[in-house]
Amino acid sequence: METTTLIPANSLMTATPEEGRQLAIKMARLIIKTTQPDAQIRENLRAVYANDAMLLLAVGHTVAIEFSTIAAANDYWRSPR
Repeated sequence: METTTLIPANSLMTATPEEGRQLAIKMARLIIKTTQPDAQIRENLRAVYANDAMLLLAVGHTVAIEFSTIAAANDYWRSPR
């Protein structure tokens, strides 16, 4: 059985909010891959969620939750000045 690293580089730290958002998207995709490991099934399901507004909103919500966690880990990218 293939194992998937759910937190790339084992860190939530990013240099910028943009990098944090990209990490959030990657983590959300990894969750989907872990939940449904069969690539062909995932491919077949794309047509379903691509045409369902509620499912697309759920994807956005998942990414937002991941981004919130990453932002908190990065202290919202604030540094003492």
